[in-house]
Amino acid sequence: METRPYVSWELMNNFLIDAFKGYGVPAEDAMICADVLLESDRRGIESHGCNRFKPIYIDRIVEGIQKPITKIDVLRETSTTAVLDANDGMGMVASYFAMEMAIKKAKKHGMSMVAVRNSTHYGIAGYWTTMATKAGMIGMTGTNARSSIAPTFGVENMLGTNPLTVAFPTDEDFPFSLDCATSITQRGKIEYYARTGQDTPAGMVIGRDGKAMTDSPAILKALSSGEAALAPLGGIGEELAGYKGYGYATVVEVLSAALQAGSFLKALNGFDEDGKKQPFHLGHWFLVIDPEAFMGVESFKKTCGDILRELRASAKAPGEERIYTAGEKEYLVWLERKDKGVPISDAVQKEILAVRDKLGLAYEFPFDNK
Repeated sequence: METRPYVSWELMNNFLIDAFKGYGVPAEDAMICADVLLESDRRGIESHGCNRFKPIYIDRIVEGIQKPITKIDVLRETSTTAVLDANDGMGMVASYFAMEMAIKKAKKHGMSMVAVRNSTHYGIAGYWTTMATKAGMIGMTGTNARSSIAPTFGVENMLGTNPLTVAFPTDEDFPFSLDCATSITQRGKIEYYARTGQDTPAGMVIGRDGKAMTDSPAILKALSSGEAALAPLGGIGEELAGYKGYGYATVVEVLSAALQAGSFLKALNGFDEDGKKQPFHLGHWFLVIDPEAFMGVESFKKTCGDILRELRASAKAPGEERIYTAGEKEYLVWLERKDKGVPISDAVQKEILAVRDKLGLAYEFPFDNK
């Protein structure tokens, strides 16, 4: 049973917008940033929602390693492609620009791809692919990140959690939306475990000694120092096919760096040669396909929906009540939360109040004077 206080979506959205503006983000950009964060909470993916508002965005602006004003340069462009430079601005703003560009190009030419370099954390990857589904198109995206994953047979964190994300429009009330890291877990989930006082389940993280680590705060420190690494999807070694997750992570890394001549692997750790913090210089890519250019969007939606319905109707394992398809659980969370609001943990409550008071914003929350 949920015991955390709920804050209405409108109140939290308005606060996030004003808070971003208070730290120098232009109003229109602040609206994008707020919506991306809240979309994570709408889907129940709290590791990328309000939990990350202060430590990943506000703190980095304050530290000077992320610019509140996003200057986007178009380095190269064709009728179906583009390469953008985000100049270390807000990754969510650069990604919105890139995905809008990709959708417009795909609508005209059937397919398109836009690559971005020198960017920062772009929030929940599924936000960008569902921008495409709302336009009746197929969306794909990926981003590299600071090194966290060890390659198969290795213990050094080399690759980022590098999500490979795909979304399809359907004839149902929600799209098919596969949004997951290429590691067993991601740094954001471990941050969430640490903030909520939980251990990380054994098997998700390996130390330099080859043994599993479970102490969440210790893992975060060890990941930053290179003394721990995340296991790729499938796990360490070949027995459970960890090489597959390792391979997919590498695919995302290449597409997030090589197309745009950007930074990669250890260069994304956020520190210069003297150990001082610097911008992360992340890379993203966005691929859009218009089904109308094939057999038509309605035909695509119907077939996609039929596939998903048949999967959900297939034989269930003993004791299991239902089978889900990607994006369904997130849709069910939204149905549950849409009238309640976003639940806010104790740790995030303190951060919200601290930012509010520092900026002198006139907001009252259910957890005031708690």
